[in-house]
Amino acid sequence: MAELNTSEKTGSRSPLKRLSVRVDLTAMVDLAFLLITFFMLATSLAKPKAMPLTMPVGPPGPVSEKTTMTICLGKNNQALWYLGMADKPLSAPQMVNYSNNGLRRAIIETGKAVFKTTGKSMMVIVKPSAHSVYANVVAALDELNIANVQSYAIANISPKDTDLLKLHRAW
Repeated sequence: MAELNTSEKTGSRSPLKRLSVRVDLTAMVDLAFLLITFFMLATSLAKPKAMPLTMPVGPPGPVSEKTTMTICLGKNNQALWYLGMADKPLSAPQMVNYSNNGLRRAIIETGKAVFKTTGKSMMVIVKPSAHSVYANVVAALDELNIANVQSYAIANISPKDTDLLKLHRAW
């Protein structure tokens, strides 16, 4: 409860005695709590944004090496990519950084080259190494989404891919 006190005035004229004024703020506090509760319940919070992920129903069919791009994620925000298989890559393995859109440029150019030569869309396999961080996987998936790649997978890194990373000093 709140009170508002006023002092008595004394002057040369006849003294006027003033009574103290009491203002009861209990209803105001109740109203404030009701408003806070209403806005907490009525306000929609920001919805988390997630990238849609479609899992295959059955075992994947055979994919040609000519349409498969492999991205091996190494340390220090570096990625090694090549077209084909690790045994005998169709393109020379190249090291790119996430800065300056290096990975995005490689994905887009390789996708165009694959479509031009085979007439099919490209399949991308992302292989994170033990030295890569989770942010690298998220960045690689974002780059695939930006480049509009329809088929991609995340797989365990093979010893041959690890050897390629060691050869390019990204292990």
